[in-house]
Amino acid sequence: MFFKKDDKKVDNFFFIKIGALLIHAAKIDENFTDKEEEIIKKTLLELGVKKENLSSIIKEAIVTEDNSNQILEFTKEVKNLSEKEKIKIIETLWAIIYSNKDADLYETNLMRRLSGLLYVDSKVMGDIKEKIKNRN
Repeated sequence: MFFKKDDKKVDNFFFIKIGALLIHAAKIDENFTDKEEEIIKKTLLELGVKKENLSSIIKEAIVTEDNSNQILEFTKEVKNLSEKEKIKIIETLWAIIYSNKDADLYETNLMRRLSGLLYVDSKVMGDIKEKIKNRN
């Protein structure tokens, strides 16, 4: 678990925003698969979501993502995380993208935009991409 339970940043709102970002990546190719949903659930649990809250967080994240027209609102919470926590989320984003063995133009464009929004060096982003791509 990445976040301590007494951390003030850790609340459902925070996890919903992260979930919405992950769901956005999964839906950008217009093919949100069960495999992608499992990756998202596993990551949210690793980040500290309680198992009994997982389905409601996912439902809220889907609604949040459906009702949003920009990713900026999802990245506000993430960009203030530690480098280790950001890398975990970026690894998950790439894992979602490569869960179908291929990255399309929309997915790679999303990750390029996220690199800037999350203050992640493009070399670091590329290294994470290659690591995940080679793992799949």
